[in-house]
Amino acid sequence: MLPGKTSVMIVGGGPCGLMLANELGRRGIDAVLIDEKASTAFNPQANATQARTMEHYRRLGFANEIRDQGLPADFPTDIAYFTRYATHELGRFQLPSAAEAKKKIHSLSGSWSAAELPHRVSQKYVEQILRQQAEKLPGISVNFGWRMLALRDLGTHVDVDVECVADGRRQTITAQYLLGADGPRSKTRETLGYRYSGETGIVRDFMGGRMYAIYANCPDFYKIVPHPPAWMNVCFNGERRAFMAAVDGKGEFAFHTQLKPHESEENVTVEDARRMFQMAVGKPVDVEVLSHGAWTAGHALVADRLQKGRVFIGGDAAHLFTPTGGLGYNTAIEDAVNLGWKLAAVLKGQASPALLDTYETERRPLAVRNTGYARKFADSLGLYKPVPEIEDDTEAGAKAREIAGEYLAAHGRAEFNIPGITFGGRYDGSAAIVSDGSTPPADAANEYTATACPGGRPPHYWISEETSLYDTFGFEWTLLCMNGDGSGSENFVQEAKKRKIDLKIVNAPQVRALYESDFTLIRPDQIVAWRGNDDSQAQAVLHQILGETA
Repeated sequence: MLPGKTSVMIVGGGPCGLMLANELGRRGIDAVLIDEKASTAFNPQANATQARTMEHYRRLGFANEIRDQGLPADFPTDIAYFTRYATHELGRFQLPSAAEAKKKIHSLSGSWSAAELPHRVSQKYVEQILRQQAEKLPGISVNFGWRMLALRDLGTHVDVDVECVADGRRQTITAQYLLGADGPRSKTRETLGYRYSGETGIVRDFMGGRMYAIYANCPDFYKIVPHPPAWMNVCFNGERRAFMAAVDGKGEFAFHTQLKPHESEENVTVEDARRMFQMAVGKPVDVEVLSHGAWTAGHALVADRLQKGRVFIGGDAAHLFTPTGGLGYNTAIEDAVNLGWKLAAVLKGQASPALLDTYETERRPLAVRNTGYARKFADSLGLYKPVPEIEDDTEAGAKAREIAGEYLAAHGRAEFNIPGITFGGRYDGSAAIVSDGSTPPADAANEYTATACPGGRPPHYWISEETSLYDTFGFEWTLLCMNGDGSGSENFVQEAKKRKIDLKIVNAPQVRALYESDFTLIRPDQIVAWRGNDDSQAQAVLHQILGETA
């Protein structure tokens, strides 16, 4: 049987739920996680871990373990466009391999000044590591093969009825709080009475309507394809449009194709799936279909609310994306990062329950923002149609391929070089941010301007060849002192001590020009909470951020 009582109940063992388990466990908060699947994902699902997500994995201490998963270290992570994979290459956006990313990150500046670069790795591998890390933590109970039957928020606690999938055993677990990270058909969201709003049912030539996913093993792919390997392979012709992510760099692929009006998903056999894959390759090739099934593209949906009382929703339960730009999984990770420290602070008595209200006010606008960006990327790719002569070995065909290649390569840069989306998400207007009246830079997908304006990611800086400024931050709160001698932080130290908050003082005069202040307070989720030139307002600052009443 599962524990009968817990501080936090987590329903859903995908990236959001598992990340929350890690955030809570690292803070000494006990939690019970359930998921009705037998284990973590078998199918590849999401394939792109953004740089900000990698920075959070670095903060938790396992970024290198994540980066070692998936593709071989020297495998190119290019995005390449073809008429068919074994025929004409149209365009390519080149990106560094995992090994190159580790070296390159230390020399980058401007938009890509960061502790970590993105990593191309299947979600199935990420979930395995998140689960392994969570299960190491005392007080964290991870239980696959259990489903939630019902929940009841009783004001002082939440009762959760659960059932073992294998044998039907049932029990009720009492929790202080509950996160429903239980996917697009979320029973948690349904119980709260919330619905998605936004856009759905969008029809495009590609990435709109019914899609078909095939998890394939094709070891001969790299022998018959005459082009350099790529992480993301996009097929562009009038007969079979598809995108395909390399999963292991050896022959496993996550292949997704647009179903044609005459193709009925209910009637697709294994042999049909094999033919779909071979059609995109453009040459006969042996392929093993590991799994196959339909899904719908064209969603840009966000739940009306993300919390009610002691119950929260996150991940796909809160927002549903068309998977362009890899934004769904990464947004889900940030949901967990945001909620984790807040739940811990309230459960430890360091903050008022009012702090939890800022989860929705901070995360919902970001979900709307990110689903909007994903929709634009899907429009850019899916509304651009191949001309009939695109595959012809004629002068007209060659010209068509040249035009398409220029467009698609530009699209690749726009969709996958997105530091502004990755780093530029902000929590302006939140009660857990103390504004200094400054105006942040305009939000732009493909450009990021570092700013210490409260509400966003702290500007990054390399302290040494191997040490990021972020590595000097405390796991909880950090006060950056940039006035030269580190003096003048006594009020913050005193106020933190009063609240039993772990506050690390970091002297970093070398970043004074970057942060444009003598002091900057960094939240546990590595967000700038406040900045100023003295600590006289320390009490008022923490009073506001932590939701304290007079």
